[in-house]
Amino acid sequence: MAGLGGRRRRRNWQLIAILGSLAIAASTAYAIRQLAHGGLEPADTAGLLGLPLGVAGFMVAVMALRKQVEGNDAELARSWAVTLAAQVEDGESAVWRQLLGDDTRRINLAYQLYPSQARPATAPPAGRLADDGTGTSLPDVVSYYRATRPLRLVITGAAGAGKTVLALELLLALIDGRQDDDPVPVRIPLSRWDTEQQTLPDLLQLRLIEAYDWPKDLATGLVRHRMVLPVLDGLDEMDPLQPDGSPDPAAPRATAVIRALNAYQHGRDAGPLILTCRTHHYDALTAHTAVLDAAHITIAPTTPEDARTYLKGRAIDRVRWQPLIDHLTDHPGGPLAATLSTPWRLCLTATAYHRDGDPAELLTLPAAAALDQHLLARYIPAAIRIAPNPHRYRPHSVHRWLHHLTTHLDPDGGLHLTTPAHTEVTDLVLHDLWPLAGTARVRVADGLLTTLAAFAPLPLALTSPQPTIAWPLGALAVLGGASAVPAGGPLSVDNPFSTPQARRRAIVWLALGLTGGGGLLLGVGLFSEIAVGPMIAVATTLGIGLTIGLALGITGTPRTTQRARTIIRSDTMAGLNLSLAFGLTGGLAASLSFAGLTAAAFGLTIGLVAGLVGGAGATRRYVVFLLCSRRRLPFRLGRFLDWAVSIGLLRNSGPAYQYRHSELQHWLRQHPQPPTSR
Repeated sequence: MAGLGGRRRRRNWQLIAILGSLAIAASTAYAIRQLAHGGLEPADTAGLLGLPLGVAGFMVAVMALRKQVEGNDAELARSWAVTLAAQVEDGESAVWRQLLGDDTRRINLAYQLYPSQARPATAPPAGRLADDGTGTSLPDVVSYYRATRPLRLVITGAAGAGKTVLALELLLALIDGRQDDDPVPVRIPLSRWDTEQQTLPDLLQLRLIEAYDWPKDLATGLVRHRMVLPVLDGLDEMDPLQPDGSPDPAAPRATAVIRALNAYQHGRDAGPLILTCRTHHYDALTAHTAVLDAAHITIAPTTPEDARTYLKGRAIDRVRWQPLIDHLTDHPGGPLAATLSTPWRLCLTATAYHRDGDPAELLTLPAAAALDQHLLARYIPAAIRIAPNPHRYRPHSVHRWLHHLTTHLDPDGGLHLTTPAHTEVTDLVLHDLWPLAGTARVRVADGLLTTLAAFAPLPLALTSPQPTIAWPLGALAVLGGASAVPAGGPLSVDNPFSTPQARRRAIVWLALGLTGGGGLLLGVGLFSEIAVGPMIAVATTLGIGLTIGLALGITGTPRTTQRARTIIRSDTMAGLNLSLAFGLTGGLAASLSFAGLTAAAFGLTIGLVAGLVGGAGATRRYVVFLLCSRRRLPFRLGRFLDWAVSIGLLRNSGPAYQYRHSELQHWLRQHPQPPTSR
């Protein structure tokens, strides 16, 4: 999760880059105007021609200064780790609270060392999440991890057992008690690891760059000096299940992860790490491969005593909860106690009855399926009542919106569970949601709206001294609308000094821009049959080339793990950047041959087509999707999804939103309308 400061720095950089393009275009226009008046001395002419180059050089210097100073010293890496630890603590503390149902009360999970034949680490036989003050000899999770040799821990458990919560508790406690030389634990969702292209150090560097806005050289230094402890969450999410719903023993991506972890080392020792996985998945994998030199612990079911302690701590009205607590006390081995033995169901229960309702209703629903249906029916309204709701979303609207989004994740597009869960995807990515409103419908609407937008400058052309220019501009608008029909991927405005690849891209585009500027000028001159002076031609070519070259050179693909709304904003900035660059230079070139209104129409049309089609394709398609989904989704969908994350209905995973739990996603997909009796 990038910090607020990181997001501001990124937006500031994008504004600086766009202003740089405008400054070059403005200086070029000024130089051409002065040259066109004539009567200049050779020195004055040289000064004017050097003006765009000087502005471009200034912008390059500004961009270079924004590149952080490289530091390779281990002492510097230790000082950087202090900043990283604060960033991780801020971000993961919010995630931790969301997982606990927007509360601070947690279940004191118990776990045991799982027997392993694959060269296990030395570790205590059992432990608890925290010291419960009962005088037991079981270590808390931090003491347990520090007693493990080597420091490699695999956390397993059933679905909803609390694996991520236990890993987050360990992560935050390690940060709270870290010394200067201790590495900073950084949590990484494993589903985003490209095992074919990235090593584990590469993944760690990318996480620091993408999630915490670290410059590449500093991120590389932190990883190289072993100041990052990988907390790898969700090995079971790497591969699909088999047709019968069981884990795939082959699991190629998960197997590649385990091999990479076995190759990960610090000097002559195995590299420290923390890994989470569902027990059944890990057992299937260990039939042919396992994490070596690691302690494998499995989370035990929550005991009735721990369940009662948790519910008492969460209760704000003990009288309502007393019948349920008494039942768990009197029937510790009963079916209801067994059903409420997972942290997910306990958190669901505490949330569903937090402010109102009678928890004693659960005494009549001992079966797990019936209890889940009952609790999930209360969950969304209860979560909305508990949390802040500044936009006044209504429970029935929230239910219908979330249900509609589940149809995007259903391969059959149906309203019922007609396909096995193993074929279901979980990621909701804003710029990839548009097929939900109908593939053909969105594409046709996108092409028509883009064409209409590009037609906007035609009245200027029709009222200009050269009205015939409207025909080629109209053809360009139609061509732009047709080009908008295929889906476009997101773009962003990047610092060309951030990586060697970005620098090479910027140089190539600047060279191509200079060449293309001359070609554009020649084409305009031939089309209008009006010759221009050599000085004006050189200045125009130079300005067009620098402006377009810089605009294209700083336009790249967004970071793969950025937040969804950040990707949309970056794509919008890329569209604005290209629109201004092509619009200004197109109008500037046209002004040499046409009257003012004609040149303005030409520049506006070029700018609109370049910005809408070439730069902001993902944003344009996303807005059209929202327009086509007006009665099924809120128009400010990103704001709604962020709010749903804040109250615990959804969670973030890189650029994607995911439902808080797979059971909630399945239930919503089965229920288009909220239960009326709740």
